[in-house]
Amino acid sequence: MSLFNKVLASVGIGAATVDTKLHKSSYTINEKVTGVVEIVGGNTEQQIDAIYLTLYANFIREVDDKKINDQAALQNIKINEPFTIQANEKREIPFSFDLPSIIPVTTGNSRVWVHTGLDIKNAIDPSDKDFLDIQPTRLASAVLSAVQNLGFRLRKVDTEQAPSYLRNRTKIVQEFEFTATNNTYRRYLDELEIVFLEQSERSVEILIQVDRRARGLGGFLSEAFNMDESFIRLTLFENDNIQAKLADAIESKMR
Repeated sequence: MSLFNKVLASVGIGAATVDTKLHKSSYTINEKVTGVVEIVGGNTEQQIDAIYLTLYANFIREVDDKKINDQAALQNIKINEPFTIQANEKREIPFSFDLPSIIPVTTGNSRVWVHTGLDIKNAIDPSDKDFLDIQPTRLASAVLSAVQNLGFRLRKVDTEQAPSYLRNRTKIVQEFEFTATNNTYRRYLDELEIVFLEQSERSVEILIQVDRRARGLGGFLSEAFNMDESFIRLTLFENDNIQAKLADAIESKMR
């Protein structure tokens, strides 16, 4: 019977199961995620080679001008050494890890989750999936509010494959796309995009893409060759006049 149970467990019948229990589901960027992984033995003892947690986010990438939904592994954490779990044994293993500073907030279609897997020799590995609610830092929220106070409306938020000049830092970026709502900016700008490169409680590093509205034949030619897009790299601190610094940076690209 024991041999029969082992054969069944190797194809996933009566095998060990895994369930990750997060201490909470909502987190701020850079916060520590904590919880326990609960493993319950099946009908026979099994060797667990590893328990691993992988932090995933979904994103959009373009292939031959087509948008494809994909997922990126942002972090991989091994939380134990090999052990044997007995039949029907219940074991809990605590874990903690820090969220990376470049992680999408879960707004719009952006999703972030923890995938838990058991590495079981000669058997189908059981797994579990737990979604996280990711909120921006207080300072990042202040930046987004300041942009809207300047006279911009948030049009959409997308998580996309990082452009080539950023891939040494991150696989994906989340773009906050704004359109101008007041006449001052609307005359000059088509749109404004903001990407958060680094976030902490005391500072944020952002990349602003200013898309200037075409004016005259030269302007239309610039748009045709994507030459009308200007980039601003800016670090903002908690004691800064954030709205004033953003206004200066944006207006410098309108002249």
